[in-house]
Amino acid sequence: MAKRTDAETLSKHIRDELRINMLSGRWAPGDRLQLNQLSEQFETSSTVVREALTRLAGERLVVLRPNRGFFVPTLSMDELRDITELRCVNEQFGVALAIERGDLAWEGELMAAHHRMERTPRRDEDNRLTAEWAVAHQAFHAQLLAACGIPTLIDLTSTISDLTQLYNQWATSATNWTGRDLSAEHQAILDAALARDAKTAADLLADHYRRTLESITTLGVEVGLPAVPA
Repeated sequence: MAKRTDAETLSKHIRDELRINMLSGRWAPGDRLQLNQLSEQFETSSTVVREALTRLAGERLVVLRPNRGFFVPTLSMDELRDITELRCVNEQFGVALAIERGDLAWEGELMAAHHRMERTPRRDEDNRLTAEWAVAHQAFHAQLLAACGIPTLIDLTSTISDLTQLYNQWATSATNWTGRDLSAEHQAILDAALARDAKTAADLLADHYRRTLESITTLGVEVGLPAVPA
């Protein structure tokens, strides 16, 4: 049992590291993920890496092509629009429930998550989103829904958040994202949640996500840059 637990812990560690690398934009859309290289990087067997990648494929962060291997997904603007609308519907429902059911502990954790996000540097010297801010940003949005009491909804929104984060990293690697005050948007969402104004919080949250979609669309960034590997 101990050996199995150790193997599961190692597999989860590799999966978490691969997820962070993916969401931080280490690989470009369509890149092939080489088992041998990753095994050397993590100093483990290809079997462990394969298991981690297979799990990530189940979360749609990796694409498994039979007889060809694992790839970074190539996503389209049409799919981003669909993902955004799905995220809006789910999270508007989730945040309304969280506001109804959340207690003082939830409020405190939400304020802490917001503070952490605001105090974390958003961009590096190359004007790209930092991995640390991306993590803090996702944590704030996750905490907004944490008190909704529906684990399936939380899991679904987490998956959608990861997919959206891929777009954010790939799009902002070549753009400045000027003319938008993200801090003000997040503050307004926080204020509405703490005021227990479910409708305003839900509306602001949906507007926040749709503005991100509009920004990417306006900039003309086709995030799935490379062609699907042959």
